[in-house]
Amino acid sequence: MKALEIIKIGSSLLKENKIPSYILDSEILLSKTLDKSREDILINLDEKINKKNISIFKKYLLRRSRHEPVAYILEEKEFYSKKFKVNKNTLIPRPETELLIDKILKIYKEKKISILDIGTGSGCIILSLLSILKLSFGVGIDISKNAIEIAKKNAFKHNLSNRVKFYAKSCDSIYDKKFDLIVSNPPYIEKKDIKNLSEDIKIYEPKLALDGGNDGLDLIKKVIYKSKSTLKINGTLALEIGNGQIKKVSKILIDNNFRIKHVIKDYKNNIRCVFANYK
Repeated sequence: MKALEIIKIGSSLLKENKIPSYILDSEILLSKTLDKSREDILINLDEKINKKNISIFKKYLLRRSRHEPVAYILEEKEFYSKKFKVNKNTLIPRPETELLIDKILKIYKEKKISILDIGTGSGCIILSLLSILKLSFGVGIDISKNAIEIAKKNAFKHNLSNRVKFYAKSCDSIYDKKFDLIVSNPPYIEKKDIKNLSEDIKIYEPKLALDGGNDGLDLIKKVIYKSKSTLKINGTLALEIGNGQIKKVSKILIDNNFRIKHVIKDYKNNIRCVFANYK
């Protein structure tokens, strides 16, 4: 059977199972199967695929047809032009979070800073920052031991193990060190809204990284309170927040003596990130 036929069969199955990106996903899964780039496959659609690879491809297709995210099947996700290992213990990095990185890099370009990443997950935020801020160093924490193992592998993969330490602990456990920058993409979805998320997210991504409590602000509040004692003078807190949360988050920040410096809108014009300095 040729690559083109295989892709069509895969696309058809995924379409039946209501996977919106059925053609792209079929191509990507064949790319993984053959260990070739998607571009290579698309310019060689007459290539014959052997039975062993057809069998492997079908297993990947079955997983995707059950709405398992492509990133978990591939065990990696591209973020800020780098590939990061991910699995079901880590949230899949989102393009919107790259906007947070962009702003931080503009503020701290070529400076030497210390960074704390709260709820680090795969480590994609702090590792992306450190890969460009060559003089800086940091700490990533997460309450998931399994996520921390992935973050450590990503640090090794990107040759950053000497400038970052990862610990399986909550932010309450950080008390003996102060940082120039605290960055966090905490869980911010209201508990009642989790059931409304797409199948890919609510079935497969870790609830720990999604559930922000009854008002979606449980972890955001915790990060803000902790930052008061963990930021250096004039240090910056950079937070990713959910749609419609800016008013409430701003109030919490101001009530805790933070001065809001910047807000960042996402690709849909929603305020996605807030930057604040502790007075």
